[in-house]
Amino acid sequence: MKTFNTLRVILVLLGVGMLVGAFFFFQSTSAFLETATAKPGVVTDLVRSRSSDSYAYYPLVRFEDEQGRLTEFLSSSGSNPPSYSRGETVRVLFTPGETDSARIDGFFSLWGATLIIGCLGGVFFLLGAGMFVVPAVRNGGAVKLRKTGQLVQGIFQGVENNNMIVINGKSPYQIVCQWQNPVTSDIHVFRSGNLWFDPSEYIRNESIPVYINPTNPRRYWVDTSFLPKMAR
Repeated sequence: MKTFNTLRVILVLLGVGMLVGAFFFFQSTSAFLETATAKPGVVTDLVRSRSSDSYAYYPLVRFEDEQGRLTEFLSSSGSNPPSYSRGETVRVLFTPGETDSARIDGFFSLWGATLIIGCLGGVFFLLGAGMFVVPAVRNGGAVKLRKTGQLVQGIFQGVENNNMIVINGKSPYQIVCQWQNPVTSDIHVFRSGNLWFDPSEYIRNESIPVYINPTNPRRYWVDTSFLPKMAR
């Protein structure tokens, strides 16, 4: 449980940090575009660079600055297949007097870093926030069911690992029980919330209390308050 709490905090902080970084990249690019000078340039070469398990091609561009001096720069954004070809004419943007600020006037060249960092930050933040929100919603639902739900006695079936969740190579445990509706004769299978210790040795009764929504037994809460609390 401690690892789970640490992980969700890290994901939220990492997401927020990346979103803040994306905002600063956005501000920097916007400020650059307000003062940038445009000049025609030519792609003189495509520099191949290994990226992870593949290759990306980065355009080498030559252009004349505002004083007529020839300058070359290697674009910071590459792709595979290449987005440009040798000899292709491109529009170059740069801050007057600072040729090392030159960029190709293209969406990804200008906004690629903002887009990638922003998307990753959004994913990390939503994952971390979801790990806070989902348990909170479930706990709220459990409290409501305990107050207004119908108490039934599920028959203990066993303990299973919830392999949908894996943290540090371990999955939480769930108590599985079933109950037959005396009105419809339907059998309902209930699973407890995630437990980060094996509860098998602490289950001494065949019956497990379960609170259900009388009109929709699929909404339920398995009462595990009889189990010892895990030390923090």
